[in-house]
Amino acid sequence: MTRSVREEIEHLRNEIRRHDVLYYQRAQPEISDAEYDRLMRRLEQLEREHPEYDSPDSPTKKVGGAPIEGFVTVEHRVPMLSIENVFNEAELAEFGARVARQIGNAAIEWLVEYKVDGVALALIYERGVLTRAVTRGDGRRGDDVTHNARTLRGVPLRLLGHPPAVLEVRGEAYISNSDFVKLRAEHERRGEEPLKNPRNAAAGALKLLDPQECARRKLRFFAHSVGALEGVQYRTHTEFLRAIQGFGIPAVPGTDVRPSFESACAYAQELMERLHELDFEVDGIVLKVNDLAIRERLGSTSKSPRWIVAYKWEKYEAVTRVVDIQVSVGKTGTLTPVALMEPVEIAGTTVSRASLHNQDEIERLGVMIGDWVVVEKAGKIIPHVVRVEEHRRDGTQRPFHFPKRCPDCHTPVERDEGGVYIRCPNPACPAQLRESVRYFASRAAMDIEGLGVKLIEQLTEQGFIRSFADIYRLAEHRSKLIELERQGEKSIDNLLSAIEASKNRPLWRLLTALNIRHVGQRTAQQLAEHFGTLDALAAATVEEISAVEDVGPVIARSVHHFFHSPVGRQIVAELRAVGLNFGQPAARKAHTADSLPLSGKTVVVTGTLQRYRREEVQELIHQLGGKAASSVSKNTDFVVAGTDAGSKLAKARELGVKVLTEDEFLQLIGGRG
Repeated sequence: MTRSVREEIEHLRNEIRRHDVLYYQRAQPEISDAEYDRLMRRLEQLEREHPEYDSPDSPTKKVGGAPIEGFVTVEHRVPMLSIENVFNEAELAEFGARVARQIGNAAIEWLVEYKVDGVALALIYERGVLTRAVTRGDGRRGDDVTHNARTLRGVPLRLLGHPPAVLEVRGEAYISNSDFVKLRAEHERRGEEPLKNPRNAAAGALKLLDPQECARRKLRFFAHSVGALEGVQYRTHTEFLRAIQGFGIPAVPGTDVRPSFESACAYAQELMERLHELDFEVDGIVLKVNDLAIRERLGSTSKSPRWIVAYKWEKYEAVTRVVDIQVSVGKTGTLTPVALMEPVEIAGTTVSRASLHNQDEIERLGVMIGDWVVVEKAGKIIPHVVRVEEHRRDGTQRPFHFPKRCPDCHTPVERDEGGVYIRCPNPACPAQLRESVRYFASRAAMDIEGLGVKLIEQLTEQGFIRSFADIYRLAEHRSKLIELERQGEKSIDNLLSAIEASKNRPLWRLLTALNIRHVGQRTAQQLAEHFGTLDALAAATVEEISAVEDVGPVIARSVHHFFHSPVGRQIVAELRAVGLNFGQPAARKAHTADSLPLSGKTVVVTGTLQRYRREEVQELIHQLGGKAASSVSKNTDFVVAGTDAGSKLAKARELGVKVLTEDEFLQLIGGRG
């Protein structure tokens, strides 16, 4: 039976909405851009031919309408308050302690997410249809920008499923870094005033009177909170996020929930370390109480809610000159450009290298070899170039051309699925092998003394190491290793002894060394503690992994994918064959846990210790049944303080937490160090 025109129009609208969700929210497109365009063109044709079936929420209306004469100011039904900012770990810990005091130290779940550097926007849906979009304004009243918000990519004009009667979704309108590069180049070609940064470009776009012009800016939207709500009640913020994603509205990527403030702070640090992976600008990490009832109890001041904080980083800048730009290949094949600069002092350290992140960032900045640039160092984030001093150009500068081939193995490079990073697709690339082996043997992972960068280069170049397992087969080549440049019997025998000893490292070190995406030392320790053996973890479902303390669904999916991928299975099989420690069953560990000297204790290590590196003491704490925490709170049992202990020591004294010297700590654990 042939489909009627009305049925075809509705089918096309629903299909386009579904593909919008797959593309913008889940990053799992089922069709090509060309096929998507064909669907859209067919719908546009039918709507032109049959205006009686016109609908204001059709996907075709997202390309813009007629210009308007001005903006109408609208009062927010629920005020859009600002967020309290903190700029260091001590201030962040104080915020957490204050919340704990206000609710009587009850257990609280915390949600952690990137603070997208965009334009705050409230989208109001009534019976599932987008009826109004309002800027923050002064928090009480904002501008009605509905005509422009309808052009935002990834924002449905009609929600999927069964949304509540009224739903106000708040978030950030932004322009992706990759789109900004193209947009700025287009402005320059037309001789228009250059755009300064993605945020300013997004703010300017929403203020345009012509939605067709706004649509050309390719704004996107990430949701982060709820305003007015009728017809439903959510118990937690995660429940709200799941609901709106089901309706087709994208949430901030990387968002995850943690069972305590301490673990939320640790995850915030992980997010900071992954900033370079993002295709959007970020100006902080947000931590907020997950339980909506607890939020009600905490309330708000006249300026900001008491249940949310933005952790920003103090920024230090200096001006220097770019001498050259080099590209390095990482352990996953990502090509990363690095600016080599004339040394400059920033925040007490000498900086001569700064990250340029990726090709799009080089184009966005417009940086050239020989340019004077502003370099920023913020907190624990690696130094990076933030802008070019274009007025100091003298004609000697040279443009940098990103390589078309891997600088190490000369394989043609490819853009990744997200379009942000350029990678070497060759799994046998020597640079990837070197970097992955270097990380595997590093202090943070298997801690193999003597297996340094220069030796790894020799061993990989001469074919002694082609996989992690080959490290443990080096003893078979002892006679040849002794003949290597700058090596001898003693140094090689010491190396082989260190390699053999590393077979018995704790399971968490092996999990760290495997370089599973999103799994750092802390997460590896939690997984090892919970599952006991590598085999138990490999056999676990995503849901079982998610149930581990401090591990959310993002990490769980990544871990599950590794152990079920052909590459992951091969790595595990080879390491098993060479005799690495895969852990011991959790039941056996639990049997002996209570007899350990630090069982159930939370310990913070701060300052410089004389006998051990801080990581070694933290590992010892875990081995003896304790928990090595990163910040001081009332739940801390004691602090081990070395020299130059700083704010954590002061916080411990303020809270009355017991402080131990290094010698007192060793005495407490019976000299087991």
